[in-house]
Amino acid sequence: MNIKKIFFALLISLSFESIFAQQDGYWDKERATTKEIIVSARDRIVIKTDDFPVGTTEIVFRITLLDENQQLASSLVSVLKAIPDPTGISQGSAGAVFLLSKISGDDKCKYAVFSSEVVASQYKENGNTEKACLVQDEPISKDAKRLSIEKSTCLQSNSTNMWFGFESKNWIMNQKIILEVVPWVNKRLSRGWTLENRKLIIDQCKTSDLAKKLPNSDDFCVCILEKLQKEYKFQEFQKLLVAEKSKAFKDFGNACFNETDASNVIYSNLRNQATAFVNQGKYGDAIVKLLTIIADGKAVVMDYNSIGNCYIMTKQYGKAIKFLKEGERLDDSELLIQLNLAHAYLLNKDFKSAKSIYKKYQSQNVTNTLNWVQKVKLDFETFQKAGLPSGDFERVLRLFGD
Repeated sequence: MNIKKIFFALLISLSFESIFAQQDGYWDKERATTKEIIVSARDRIVIKTDDFPVGTTEIVFRITLLDENQQLASSLVSVLKAIPDPTGISQGSAGAVFLLSKISGDDKCKYAVFSSEVVASQYKENGNTEKACLVQDEPISKDAKRLSIEKSTCLQSNSTNMWFGFESKNWIMNQKIILEVVPWVNKRLSRGWTLENRKLIIDQCKTSDLAKKLPNSDDFCVCILEKLQKEYKFQEFQKLLVAEKSKAFKDFGNACFNETDASNVIYSNLRNQATAFVNQGKYGDAIVKLLTIIADGKAVVMDYNSIGNCYIMTKQYGKAIKFLKEGERLDDSELLIQLNLAHAYLLNKDFKSAKSIYKKYQSQNVTNTLNWVQKVKLDFETFQKAGLPSGDFERVLRLFGD
């Protein structure tokens, strides 16, 4: 009874290993190459495989020479059904033996494998195998091998075909050769998102206006790439119209703009730039940066205070009042907004509106360490140095003495 339980547990374990191994990829039997080739005596021939599917990372091929009336006992595709992934083939000599045909004829041939049609054609003409990626110089009656991207130059990430060259060693009779090639397709790579293609999208993203605003756009562009990979196969994306591609970039860009830290980074940079311009007395340049934040709907109350102050310093009092009022709607308890609003009314010759604000908050602090009256005096000094009209400044200061 215990032996049965152990056997059952082992069977279940092997089944699960097989299932999980196959999750990474699959043998594409639909696009396997199976060709029966007749090679004339003392002749050379080149056979091109069927197109490999996108995502092919390995192939297994089998060559079998048969006598005239022989038939293969089982196809390579059927053999590979018992092997869940390519690593099972390379785990010792047993895997290779398992792949070999159970029968073969007495004839033998040499063969070579080529990664390009040009060198394959040269081989057919002169038999030169110097540029072959695999050469079998010893005549064989059957052979089977596994080739992978990692270990063979025959297969590259962008390979779509291989060329098999055969040279008959029969000096009298024709030879019957069966060539079978089965590709292993990596499921993730089958969507066409190779390293080169992913890099292409990243490079395109980095040239976008939004990415250029970021000091480091890597996270933002990777986010867009991931969304594109999930939504499209690379071939599908490439077939979209220019307008459709642009929309996809824009939609995913907007989503990633909020999902990543890109939004905070961009607007933080704009605020820092605006502050630097203010410190240099370049109020017009600061206004441009702050207007960008406001137009994008990302402004906070202090952005409205900053732009209101810039408009005051450039004697654009009406605009100052407009934006300070918008800031007040966000937070009417922010006293810096209230103070600049009072200044804007005063300089715009609306002493009555200014007076009510100056009087209302005169007993409060505008910051942890600076009270309202002190801040008013400091601002008036700044305004006088900037050449703003100061006729009512003393009038305001007398309000605080009442």
